[in-house]
Amino acid sequence: MILTVAILLVVLLALGLLFAPIQIYIDTDTVKYYVGIKGLAKASLEPDKKELIRVRLKVLFYERCFYPIKKSSKPKLPEKKAKPHRKIKFGKILRVIKSFEVRRFELDLDTGDYIANAKLYPVFMLLNHYVASFHINFENRNKLLIDIRNRPYRILKSFINN
Repeated sequence: MILTVAILLVVLLALGLLFAPIQIYIDTDTVKYYVGIKGLAKASLEPDKKELIRVRLKVLFYERCFYPIKKSSKPKLPEKKAKPHRKIKFGKILRVIKSFEVRRFELDLDTGDYIANAKLYPVFMLLNHYVASFHINFENRNKLLIDIRNRPYRILKSFINN
């Protein structure tokens, strides 16, 4: 009885993880960059005064910060021979990319050149009408906001299906 309940809980947890949304969020205006699994884990890049960037990792109730670009004090060991990599077909990579859903995309751009801005203006107006939010400005203001979401079962499905 206890074994079946434990197996049922493990299966339900695995199914829950398969359907949990994964979010990739980039906002250059508010300086927010993170990847997260809703309610379970979140890894965010933050600016830091001591180092170039800091990664804040939150997993359930555990939180830790580390510096990925920090110089290591350990001496380098001699490199081992690399195993031959298994090649992944371009079609599979393309299917995985297509499984992601772009929820929000905003681009506000100033190239710094008035002529280039004027040439991009009609292109951005067309893109703004049909694709997403594209704006050209002449005020030296640049902003990018991307909100991309996916679920692990969709990634697995794109790998498995032909």
